Amino acid sequence: MSSAPIKAFQWDLARQVERPEVLQKLLPRYAAWGYQELYLHLEDAVHYPSLPGLGRDDAYTYEQLGELVLAAARAGIRVVPIVNLLGHTQYLIKHPEWRDLNELRDVRGRPLERGQVCPLHPQLPEVAEKLLRDLAPYCTAGKVHVGLDESFHLGQCPRCREEIARAGLAVHFAGHVHRLHTLAGKFGLSLGYWADLLYFLPEAIPLLPRGTTAYDWYYYPFGKLPRVELFNFAERDLATPLKKQGIAYYGCPMNGAFRHEPLPVFGDRIGNLRSWWRRCAQAEADGFLVTSWASSRLALETTTVVDAAAASLWLEPESDDATAMLAKGIERVFRSPNSRAIARSLLAADEHAFTGYARWQINDRWDVFAGNESLARYETEARFFRRLAAQGRFFPKAIAASVEFRHYLTQRDWVVRRGARAIFAIRRHLARERREPALAFITRLTAEAAQLARALTLARRAVQVMWRRTRDPAMRGPNELMLATDERRLAEWRAWLRRAARQPELAWATTPLCGAWQLQFWVHNFAPALQQVVVEQQQADGSWRELAARFTIEFRAAAARPQSKLKREFTVPVDTRNARLRLAVRGIGRVAVSHVQLTSGVETLREENFHQKKTLGRRAPTRGLPQIDWSRNNAVAPVRWSRV
Repeated sequence: MSSAPIKAFQWDLARQVERPEVLQKLLPRYAAWGYQELYLHLEDAVHYPSLPGLGRDDAYTYEQLGELVLAAARAGIRVVPIVNLLGHTQYLIKHPEWRDLNELRDVRGRPLERGQVCPLHPQLPEVAEKLLRDLAPYCTAGKVHVGLDESFHLGQCPRCREEIARAGLAVHFAGHVHRLHTLAGKFGLSLGYWADLLYFLPEAIPLLPRGTTAYDWYYYPFGKLPRVELFNFAERDLATPLKKQGIAYYGCPMNGAFRHEPLPVFGDRIGNLRSWWRRCAQAEADGFLVTSWASSRLALETTTVVDAAAASLWLEPESDDATAMLAKGIERVFRSPNSRAIARSLLAADEHAFTGYARWQINDRWDVFAGNESLARYETEARFFRRLAAQGRFFPKAIAASVEFRHYLTQRDWVVRRGARAIFAIRRHLARERREPALAFITRLTAEAAQLARALTLARRAVQVMWRRTRDPAMRGPNELMLATDERRLAEWRAWLRRAARQPELAWATTPLCGAWQLQFWVHNFAPALQQVVVEQQQADGSWRELAARFTIEFRAAAARPQSKLKREFTVPVDTRNARLRLAVRGIGRVAVSHVQLTSGVETLREENFHQKKTLGRRAPTRGLPQIDWSRNNAVAPVRWSRV
């Protein structure tokens, strides 16, 4: 690099509020690790003086935010608040007072309850000015970040469509940036924004105001260039045209989880850091920002470890392998004498990462895992985390609690999947009038359910530790709320088992873990993008009802490439063998489907046209802003049965 980039980190306070004293104590440590800027993603996590009622119940007071900024200044760290002013503006739209800002309208022209703000709405300049005026004193780095990322509803309201028809989408977007740039200048601030829309609108780059800053983000390891997920992970270079336009450029990795992960996938996170550090050197970037998003399901210390590990890139550049970096991060955060052993254990846990929608589906329902996938993977995971949890006394408390929670999740995976398959086995025994073996299965399932109940008690304690170390102990975090739902589902399962012990014939009907019939098929995500697979059933009036839907996104490095061999089972309970079903694909890209069948465990109907792989959907685009409508099917395939 011609000069060292600014080292920056981010706290996502919009998704969960951390206790102010915890954050203030961390700031001198970040400064010692070489960080110079702090980005605060806020949304409604602050009570803004000029917009009373916008801040949510647990939001920071305006004075508390000021104290945090002052603590950062004392540590030598400059602050950049993030104020979303295009996409991710539900924090405004959810309030009736500001709902009319919404780009999305119903057929009568009324604003919907969800969407994003319209850049041409006559009230937006006033709201934006109030937000920036309130935050200007806290912009100690001399700039404000206005988001603009993932704004896929751009140009859908009548006034925006009219401007786009006349001047084009690039002019429409660039005009919004210019207006925000002028507004920020009114308070003596320069403007920053995420760069992802420029992948889709590269013709907007020459129209953007000079002197602004673009933040290019991509959260997987990569080679020469970052990739664009919606373009089937095609490589793109934004640094060259941005710098040519006089726009500062930051490279942005990520430190934590994508959504429901209880632990960061540490190897992928370290790989992402290293990729961006190389990219920033090659592009002579102005900054390197380690972002953090939606970490409420993680212990804050686990993402702090990744931030601390990133510091090795500039403090110890000669030691940049994953184990050494992670060990150094653990040592910096916890001052643990066992940092290298802990790092090896956490990197080994990556092989069993609880990530991607195929794994997360169990958080929402337990009746979609009655399939044919081998249980060996889940048995191996259970053994791994049982051993790892047993070593908890050697781990820092936050990591030990995270591992214990992960241990529960893998036990739940195994018990639910095994229970569903056992129902099919019980039905086969009943079909042969073998009542005693059926009852033996029920006895075994009862014991396994009791074991899961004990594990759930340990998991509840673990997630409370993960949450309460840095957050309000009076509130229940999302992991604890999920466990409460699990407790209800487990109670339903145990109650069913008690009834089935007296009347095993109940297994023929719908159960808490499977339907009377179960649709089973395999989804082949051979060209990853942003696909969703949907199962629909036709109703008596001819309409189609969604039975289940699942995104194909894996959130792993192995899936972030143009071609893959990812294969995941999809199963859905169905109430009758006569149900008229169809498969559909929504979103962006293609998938293949194979081995479609409907089974009760005793009788099986097969869809012959889908026995081998059949491709559904359309190729992902290579340019332009994708139009994403999750209510519309891009491809539909009816299912017709023949008996096996």
